[in-house]
Amino acid sequence: MECKKNAPIGVFDSGVGGLTVVREIIRQLPNENIVYFGDTARVPYGSKSQNTIIRFSEQIIRFLQTKQVKAIVIACNTASALALESVRDEFEVPILGVVVPGAKAAVEATVNGKVGVVGTEATVQSGMYTKVIQRMNSEIQVLEKACPLFVPLIEEGFKEHHVTQEIIDFYLDSMKKTDIDTMILGCTHYPLLRSKIRTYMGEQIQIVNPAYETAMNLRNLLKEKDMVNDGTGEEVSQYQFFVSDAAEKFRRFANTVVPFDVPETNVVNIEEY
Repeated sequence: MECKKNAPIGVFDSGVGGLTVVREIIRQLPNENIVYFGDTARVPYGSKSQNTIIRFSEQIIRFLQTKQVKAIVIACNTASALALESVRDEFEVPILGVVVPGAKAAVEATVNGKVGVVGTEATVQSGMYTKVIQRMNSEIQVLEKACPLFVPLIEEGFKEHHVTQEIIDFYLDSMKKTDIDTMILGCTHYPLLRSKIRTYMGEQIQIVNPAYETAMNLRNLLKEKDMVNDGTGEEVSQYQFFVSDAAEKFRRFANTVVPFDVPETNVVNIEEY
């Protein structure tokens, strides 16, 4: 089992958003090695069909398996919502998504039983957060809102631009007028706008970051399976980054998200897997 504990965790997303999950995994599990794949050639996933997202996810999981990963985190709400159940049945490796941990945290956080979810069009259309939350507590009302422009604004580096503030206002105005007391950032890019969203919505709203909840979930899974890397093997945790396109742009952006200098990022022809 020894090699298993030192084996890396695979993490994937449609682009850079999943780095918010990587950041949390590094905080909670500092000894783990990580292999990250960002599907930058085919981003965004939020506007694609379920069959396409399942196919993309299968290809990426096959690639991550070549790196001998011991567990995989789908650090993408769209793929967690639309592909997780299919790929779990298909592959041996334990696979976690970000939807269930985020939903569970919201169910525990809400006082008045009214929860808002912001996400991509695919995540919102799938109604996955509503289904999962209502499975946990059928009394909770869920209000979902698609915010498709958040991802391109973040990826293009417009986080601090006044345009982003205007788009937040445009999308969230209707939700601000409701009496939700908890909001799930249902896309892994959105924690990068967390402080802006929080300021806009007001302090009374509990903001749930599924990236943090997923890292905690992963920690529990590794403990349960006795696969936690205790740090006795390798000297320093190894982080590897792969993308399907635009490696340098990815690397520059990644450096603004993770707490270390991202090493070189390699391009993979993901269609071969």
